Amino acid sequence: MKFITFIGLTLSLSLSAGLAQIAPQVQRAKIAGLDVLIYKTGVNDVVTIEGSLPAGDIFAGDGNVAIPTLTGMLLEQGTTTQNQFAIAEKLERVGASISFSAGAQMLNITAKCLKKDVALVIGLIAEQLRSPALAAEELAKAKKQFSGTLQRQLENTDFRAGDAFNRAAYPAGHPNHEPSTDEYLAAIASATIEEIRAFHAKYYGPAHCTLVLVGDVDATVISTALTASFQGWTGGVDLPHPAKATATDSAKNQNVFIPGKTSVSVVIGQTTGLKYSDPDYQALKVATAVLGGGGFSGRLMQTVRDKEGLTYGIYSNVTQDTFSDGDWRLTATFAPALLEKGIASAKAQLANWYNQGITPDELTYRKTNLVGSFKVGLATTDGLAGALLMALHRGYDQTWLDQYPQVIEALTLAQVNSVAKKYLKPDEMFIIKAGTIPGVVNTPAAKK
Repeated sequence: MKFITFIGLTLSLSLSAGLAQIAPQVQRAKIAGLDVLIYKTGVNDVVTIEGSLPAGDIFAGDGNVAIPTLTGMLLEQGTTTQNQFAIAEKLERVGASISFSAGAQMLNITAKCLKKDVALVIGLIAEQLRSPALAAEELAKAKKQFSGTLQRQLENTDFRAGDAFNRAAYPAGHPNHEPSTDEYLAAIASATIEEIRAFHAKYYGPAHCTLVLVGDVDATVISTALTASFQGWTGGVDLPHPAKATATDSAKNQNVFIPGKTSVSVVIGQTTGLKYSDPDYQALKVATAVLGGGGFSGRLMQTVRDKEGLTYGIYSNVTQDTFSDGDWRLTATFAPALLEKGIASAKAQLANWYNQGITPDELTYRKTNLVGSFKVGLATTDGLAGALLMALHRGYDQTWLDQYPQVIEALTLAQVNSVAKKYLKPDEMFIIKAGTIPGVVNTPAAKK
């Protein structure tokens, strides 16, 4: 849970990301073992903090898959010196917030506060990371919360389709291969406080921990606070570097039956073998955005939805490629009665895009759209802090924020039109359907 809601207003930077270079203004240093990036903006009084350390689900290994998430949840439930209510009261009194969440690879750290309270918030982040209480009674509550969230997701057709795709497309052991919900629920039930304490001791530490602070920042104050709060903390690990996804023997067509649903979610896709930092990635991203980018400008929305009226929404994207090779997927939602007609239309658009490529006008528009969206995303303290952290996650440094527009602009039509054939095989893609699927009965085989 989050202690309080973030300070409400969206805060625009006075510095235009389109006119000024970002990287030269980023102060980056190793402080008390942490990789720290500080960027001062024209926003008055507010500081946004984004951070991470390698302690996500991938580190469960062959052990209990629920332990990384449960450990992250318990960080917010008090420390060895004060309980969660005392921490919450301190944050609420100054209008600040701190939250933690464990993802597939990283423990994510998010905070926001006023400039005058940055030392307080840094101190609390450090205390929660270094000496969480990890109490057995709080674990029992976290188990119920985690289990409840997973059980609610079982009724979500989008979640079920994507979840099944991850297990079908990625082999066991790959970071993007997800255990089943039943496996998670069993792991939650069996998790012990001893396992959580051992996980925290093994994986939490300053090594490869990153903090990004953006807004009305004072580098001297921040450095002093970080040194005071984190000095003497040791440990931590680097992310593993897994091999690329290999082919699986999963069925290419799978149905996940969920009774009583008014729509069916569909995923058509495959793994790409590409990470975000690979040379061909941006070309595939641009080509994919032409087919089904966000909003109503993609071919899929213009035809399958607007022209033919077959879907509530349909998109394509490349995803799950920050830390490892990812996948290409087309996602859509259809009424059960229109399911087969909708899939046929989507596949026809996919085939045309794959075989014929995109036009010069489409390339120009999509370049402008992607660069514009990127710059708009840098116009808030939240957006800029997140972008700086994501650049590091993707294997770049802070200069990537200045380089990205030029990388996109430099892409040629020939590059973009050749990349799909290089990495994609539409005839061999997985097709996953989840919902109340016509002609499918609610049997154990249909739910797998």
